[in-house]
Amino acid sequence: MSVWNIKSNVAPVIFRACLSSLIGLGLLLSPGSSLVFGETPATPVKPEIKAQSEPDSVSGKRMLDAIKYLASDELEGRGVDTRGINLAADYIAKEFQQAGLNVKVVEETAFQKFTINTGSKLGPTNQLELTGPDGKTIPLKYDQDFRSCSFGGSGKFDAELVFCGYGIDADDLKYNDYADLDVKDKVVIIMRRTPQQGDKNSPFAGAHGISRYAALRYKVSTAFGKGAKAILFVNDDYSTQENKKEAKELEQDAIEELITATDNWEKSSEKKQEEAERELKKALHDIQQARQVLKDAKFDKLMEFGYAGSGDGRSIPIAHITIAACNQLFKAAGKPTLQELEQKIDKDLKPESFALADWKAKGEISVEQIRTEIKNVIGVLEGKGPHADETIVIGAHYDHVGYGGEGSLAPESTDVHNGADDNASGTVALIELARRLAARHTPLPRRIVFIAFTGEERGLIGSAHYVKNPVFDIKNTVAMLNMDMVGRLTDDKLTVFGTGTAPRWEKLVEETAKTYDLKLSLKPEGFGPSDHSSFYGKQIPVLHLFTGTHSDYHRPSDDWDKINIPGMQRVVGFLEEIAIATAENPKRPEYVKIERPATTMRSYNRPYFGSIPDFGGEGPGYHISGASPGSPADKAGLKAGDTIIKMGKTKIDGLDDFDLALRMFSPGEEVEVTVMREGKR
Repeated sequence: MSVWNIKSNVAPVIFRACLSSLIGLGLLLSPGSSLVFGETPATPVKPEIKAQSEPDSVSGKRMLDAIKYLASDELEGRGVDTRGINLAADYIAKEFQQAGLNVKVVEETAFQKFTINTGSKLGPTNQLELTGPDGKTIPLKYDQDFRSCSFGGSGKFDAELVFCGYGIDADDLKYNDYADLDVKDKVVIIMRRTPQQGDKNSPFAGAHGISRYAALRYKVSTAFGKGAKAILFVNDDYSTQENKKEAKELEQDAIEELITATDNWEKSSEKKQEEAERELKKALHDIQQARQVLKDAKFDKLMEFGYAGSGDGRSIPIAHITIAACNQLFKAAGKPTLQELEQKIDKDLKPESFALADWKAKGEISVEQIRTEIKNVIGVLEGKGPHADETIVIGAHYDHVGYGGEGSLAPESTDVHNGADDNASGTVALIELARRLAARHTPLPRRIVFIAFTGEERGLIGSAHYVKNPVFDIKNTVAMLNMDMVGRLTDDKLTVFGTGTAPRWEKLVEETAKTYDLKLSLKPEGFGPSDHSSFYGKQIPVLHLFTGTHSDYHRPSDDWDKINIPGMQRVVGFLEEIAIATAENPKRPEYVKIERPATTMRSYNRPYFGSIPDFGGEGPGYHISGASPGSPADKAGLKAGDTIIKMGKTKIDGLDDFDLALRMFSPGEEVEVTVMREGKR
């Protein structure tokens, strides 16, 4: 299941159409919490579900073997930029073929291939100099005085410089580094993090000491929205001093270790002398290392290229300069040092921003996007009869988050995130369902298309690509049935989303559940954080199955030994009956527009827009795949394929910009939104 882009201390409202499902599952915290997903311990608690190592049936053992393989370290967490995901795709295609599906549906293969941006690399030209009056020049050396940032774009610039403090515009905190400043077409210098660090009573402390205003993406979106030409980040002095303090503490610890070792050596008996000497040598080595660190350390470290991920194609160049380079500029311009400015801001919590008269930044930043080919895996079971040209899609995503990073809830870990439940379980269930339906003696009246989607963890990219480029006519796709995280059935509880998207669903689902002794939690909404959303955005009735969240979600501990195989078999049987009933019914399911649930309208006391993001959109702007029925976006006439490029006076170049712009308005306030539709503004 995808985290989507819910990373700030309050969930971006564009996903509000699906948040009711997350609230119902206990995945969201109350207002004011710093995390969107519920707090989970750093070390996951022992799971309630034991490994089903010896399933009773042939199909159970087959499913367990498949889970073991797909969730093995060999497959590298099935990240979209790993070799492992291609091994997974080959495996799924082979299983589809052995099940009896037609796997030659896309250019005689099972693979619907396309490319996405999976990272950034440094381009050939990266240079920067600061120029002032009377021909003054401050040249900056790459890797020594500055470094390009992977989360920015490429471009040349030669523009006036403006110091914008921490780059924060926070109406809620009555603090604005941009007040009375014109930064349009200027190069802005912005300090990292927030004012009054280390002060737990600071308005910027936030829950758990974390403020969304410290995020680099927030600062970039704010500067971009105000028209900045380029951004030069600089470390805040507080953090560099803390780094130095930690290094000195390590030295002090080593000194104390040496004193203790010396004392032990002097007091040691002849028998223990050798052990005491080893202890003394180790202590001497440790203090030498600590002092070498202090000598060599650069506490004003430049961000490594690749830190904070890659950009989304925005055009604004971004670099990181040293405090020394910044102070050289400030001194030449007759301004206080960065440290002095930081102290003033911390003391009074009042901005100290200013334009650097007659000083410019001239340079070029070159950041190239890494394009990676990924693929949906498709197998087809043809129907027979008058409705054979109508399609039912059954899907599950097979990608996961690889070695962690932005999508992980253990962000410091670089261990393989095997994703046994998310979503090797859904993938294996999909394969098993294909086997069952293909083994029927009588063909079903409608075509069944089985799709293992890629790129779901990057934002439903695979399903978004399919509905734009369907193998079979999307208008003749009558239903989409989805499985995501179906491997932890506990206390017989199964959540089914989308039960309100067709009049027949609720009764069918409830009647079918009786056969499998399932206790259902029914969610009527069609939008949610998995691939069914892409189809519901195309006015296709959907059902989405989910056995619940757990403390291993998006962590390295989501392993095969915690999967409930008998529970998965029940889920497969349940969906098999629903698929057959849908295929055999002479009438296609009738699409129902679901109004946004009332409970989410008051959530977080935030403005609500109701657009549905299109993560597969190319080019600048915020691409949408539709609008939630009854939402402001829907009432304003926005529709699938639109690209929002401006909200109020704020430029929009991507999802982060849109979320930031929306925060500037209050519920009930009218705002002018500029969109591109079919290439026209």
